[in-house]
Amino acid sequence: MKQDVEHSGTVDEHDAINTDGLSPYRTYTADEWYEFRADTPLTLSENEVKRLRSMNDPISLNEVRVIYLSLSRLLYSHVESAQKLFHQRRRFLNIKSEKTPFIIGIAGSVAVGKSTTARILKELMSRWPDSPKVDLITTDGFLYPNKHLEAESLMERKGFPESFDRRAVLQFLSDIKAGKRPVKAPVYSHFHYDVMADEFAIVDRPDILIFEGLNVLQVNDLPKDGESVPFVSDFFDFSIYIDADETLIHHWYVERFMRLRETAFTDPGSYFHRFSKSTTAEALKTANSLWQRINLLNLHENILPTRPRADLILRKGADHLVDQVTLRKL
Repeated sequence: MKQDVEHSGTVDEHDAINTDGLSPYRTYTADEWYEFRADTPLTLSENEVKRLRSMNDPISLNEVRVIYLSLSRLLYSHVESAQKLFHQRRRFLNIKSEKTPFIIGIAGSVAVGKSTTARILKELMSRWPDSPKVDLITTDGFLYPNKHLEAESLMERKGFPESFDRRAVLQFLSDIKAGKRPVKAPVYSHFHYDVMADEFAIVDRPDILIFEGLNVLQVNDLPKDGESVPFVSDFFDFSIYIDADETLIHHWYVERFMRLRETAFTDPGSYFHRFSKSTTAEALKTANSLWQRINLLNLHENILPTRPRADLILRKGADHLVDQVTLRKL
């Protein structure tokens, strides 16, 4: 079964990486991508998909069937190849080291659907025939606590690269790749809008780790002396960028904010509880201001420029469903 909506076979001129004949990518419509599913079984139910999707994300079982089963099959081949290469290298070097987790990075703007994609992939991969252990960690936990951000006048830059404890991120990924166990990751609460002190997620030698966040493909300035400066993406075995036109992401962001205003924000304990008391017009003004001042700026300066570094790009249309898949050539 293919997507219920029609998909154009043409490449959007917006995507400059695909307009050059020398592009390192190949682009497929959703219907073309669906054909790569082959005999990959559908192991999720409609109720499970509903449980996994984020607010305001219309992903359905059909979307999983059309897009994510082919992606699951592709990732399976990459993981399998990495394991074969590991065993070959171990024999070549005559060492007895254990294989390291396969790490998948997922990047993209706020409100574009990164979390849903990460959770869907986690469930699909954990149900592969060999039942690998799959963990999911988001970069939100590596934000500096609000107390630090306030002291450094960075609350308006929350989500920008400087608001994250980059050293802690790199140490975490280094420990994962080194095979250490267990490794702790800090936990973030969107309800409290802050890192939770003394709360951690435990990662204990997974076969696959999904690492999801705004700036996971971000690069740093290179040193003039040639010394090593690790990027977060240096630890990735495969990377995915969730893409959409910025006018659509803006709409989704505002729509999600307005829905939260009627749900989570109504709880007196919510950091954003004050917005549940405002008028609709005031809330819309606030949401649009947050988008323009913070999220759009971050998208332009830090997130969108990392898109060409991804191995695979899932581009969404106005219905929030993936209508184009762009895959880096080998």
